[in-house]
Amino acid sequence: MHDKIDLHIHTSFSDGAYSPEEIVRRCAEAGLNKISITDHDSIDAIPHLIELAKEQNIEVIPGVELSSEMMNQEVHILGYYIDINNSELIEYLRFFRDERLRRVGKIIKKLNNLGLNITVEDVVNDLPSYVAVGRPHIAQAMYNKGLVSSYYDAFNKYLKNNGPAYEKKVHISPVSAYKIINEAGGLAIIAHPGNMQQDILKYLIEAGADGIEVIHPSHNETLTKHYQQIANAYFLLASGGSDFHGGKRNDEQNLGKYHITQRYLEAMQKRLIKDSA
Repeated sequence: MHDKIDLHIHTSFSDGAYSPEEIVRRCAEAGLNKISITDHDSIDAIPHLIELAKEQNIEVIPGVELSSEMMNQEVHILGYYIDINNSELIEYLRFFRDERLRRVGKIIKKLNNLGLNITVEDVVNDLPSYVAVGRPHIAQAMYNKGLVSSYYDAFNKYLKNNGPAYEKKVHISPVSAYKIINEAGGLAIIAHPGNMQQDILKYLIEAGADGIEVIHPSHNETLTKHYQQIANAYFLLASGGSDFHGGKRNDEQNLGKYHITQRYLEAMQKRLIKDSA
């Protein structure tokens, strides 16, 4: 049997729609036997998920998706084979969670100034404490309170980038993200390069990325080939997955459709052995 591997999946611990239990069930149904959970700025789902996945004979590669920024563009860096007990990684993610909450407070203040009656409690009350809270949760709370006609309406009218209630995230640089991942024993991979300017991609590669996401739902066949060629030219690792979120993303069909094979993982493992030698 060929390995079917998806290295880009989100759970309800960040902005995914499904719990770890539900994710494992869906991955098993999709025929995946190796996965990485790459929640945004959170590793909290991983210990529980590893145990759940064992029951389905699914191997979990510890992962994370760190938010960074350069040239006013948000840049996501995936980390694989990270040590989830690394104290600096845990400390950084705690800082990031606190910053997210501060940002929610600032967005709420802007919404209040626009005459919308909503509080931070409205947003976080029904959320488990581990959730990395952000704009999707604010949008949902606005809809629940009848302040907007739909979840999307909240984004389009108020919360979208540079919208009237938009508040920038606190970001680190991509190089800092590499450092956090590498020092936690992991590999730093540039996420969905098809969504970024090519001069940014060039900088990210030259700044020391370990690899690049080649297979992704936003890449058509031409782009997939293009990024594979870039990976080959710069001796970068290639990665890929569905970037599955579920729910409002309407991307159920992507799970099991966008995947990589064992040779990609073997290349990663070889690089890790070489780096630790």
